[in-house]
Amino acid sequence: MARIESLNILLDPTGHAFLAELYGKVIANVQKQTISAGLKNADLSGDPTTGSVEANRYQNSVSKAYKTARTGGKGEAIKAKPVTIKIDVDREIVEELEAKDIKLYGVDGVLERRAVNHAMSMVRELEEAFFLKAAAGAEHDTDPTGADIGKQLENLFGRLEKTRSEYVNGVDRSMFDLVLDVDTYSDVRNFLDVQENPNVDTAAEKFGMFHGVRVYSSVYLPDGIKGILMVRGSVAQPVMSAPYGAERIPLSQAFAVELFYNYGTEVVTPDLIHAWKRQLTKPVIAISSTTLTIQPVANAAVFDVYVDDVKHGSVAAGAAASTYSLAAIVAADTYAVTVIARNDDEAYKASAVSESASLVVA
Repeated sequence: MARIESLNILLDPTGHAFLAELYGKVIANVQKQTISAGLKNADLSGDPTTGSVEANRYQNSVSKAYKTARTGGKGEAIKAKPVTIKIDVDREIVEELEAKDIKLYGVDGVLERRAVNHAMSMVRELEEAFFLKAAAGAEHDTDPTGADIGKQLENLFGRLEKTRSEYVNGVDRSMFDLVLDVDTYSDVRNFLDVQENPNVDTAAEKFGMFHGVRVYSSVYLPDGIKGILMVRGSVAQPVMSAPYGAERIPLSQAFAVELFYNYGTEVVTPDLIHAWKRQLTKPVIAISSTTLTIQPVANAAVFDVYVDDVKHGSVAAGAAASTYSLAAIVAADTYAVTVIARNDDEAYKASAVSESASLVVA
């Protein structure tokens, strides 16, 4: 296509064709660059234009004695657990172009560059939403054991592999996907580098698989998450988008180029997701009279205060020491006060219980 010199052309068939071609490139790039595109549940039913779709999780079949169905006059009904995924996030990218914006690159040149940025914006948003929902909906907060990262990963795989329920009788590793944050992925990469026979090209950035499990590195995991191990299809994220449109801004020489998209994210199989969370540091506390002082804990959002193992209240955590009043406790006695640090919004694992401090009420 020849260089488009005028913004007005965006409103005629030539401009429509160019915008449609550009939209195709954006969607292709989003599909290519998102890890979640290959992990999400695609077995959905329903019309997404109604605002929701549905995923069904079927229970395992159970064999019966021969002639059971003949005697009863019917077979067993297929049991399924439906999961509704609401397409409730509506997004737009609307940018204005003035005549002066196109002098250097032309309309097509400017839009080609903006389309790359639009794809990156969609990738970031969809990935963050996907992994945040996976981490929040995971049934298992995993803290794998092992002397090194290799043993920890094997311990993690074994836990998911042995899952049993009315829906699952063990899970084959070929169905696993492990997404690690950059630091943990580097730890695994460095671990492989020092093995005698790693069967991995140490010059390559990616190692692809570890003990039969596909492994990825992502910068879009929630803060506090070292990794997410899931069975493929555990999270659904239907996405709808409309091709680029263009329109003149009233009373100006500017044109708006518009991209609209909608999506929803929901966990389908929470028991098949393990979230590997970083644990917050155990708080350090002290009591003076009836004032509890809690030293700062990196990445903590709130401190829960317990008196004799019963939650008494909470106080916000910050960069400076936090204080909490225990003046409401008036019955004469000696009380053991402890604190736990939490950050639920960023998916950190709560800290261990602090050492106790004594509150003496005379």
